[in-house]
Amino acid sequence: QVQLVESGGGLVQVGDSLRLSCAASGHSFSIYHMGWFRQAPGKEREFVALISSDGDSTSYVSSVKGRFTISRDNAKNTMYLQMNSLKSEDTAVYYCAASYSSFSRRGPDYDNWGQGTQVTVSS
Repeated sequence: QVQLVESGGGLVQVGDSLRLSCAASGHSFSIYHMGWFRQAPGKEREFVALISSDGDSTSYVSSVKGRFTISRDNAKNTMYLQMNSLKSEDTAVYYCAASYSSFSRRGPDYDNWGQGTQVTVSS
């Protein structure tokens, strides 16, 4: 098991940037594929981005491609989501998640989840 804690959320304006962090503790962070998901009010949780355990492969939902960048620092047991050119539709609670076996966009494939951090983009 790995424990995950997100940070970096907040209230920003359209066009601003934020960087989310996901700090891991417990089991070896470097063996997990990691993902970011988000859930807006009244909507289902959706995939945002994922990164392979070694950091060599990434994948993004089309709505954030070119604006968001996922990265990780295995030496610091931390994953990041750099979010630029934020839009009002990016408003959501953002969750990080860890998967031991799957490089996947599907939430059920993830074994461990953080508590989430709120991102609010105001126009």
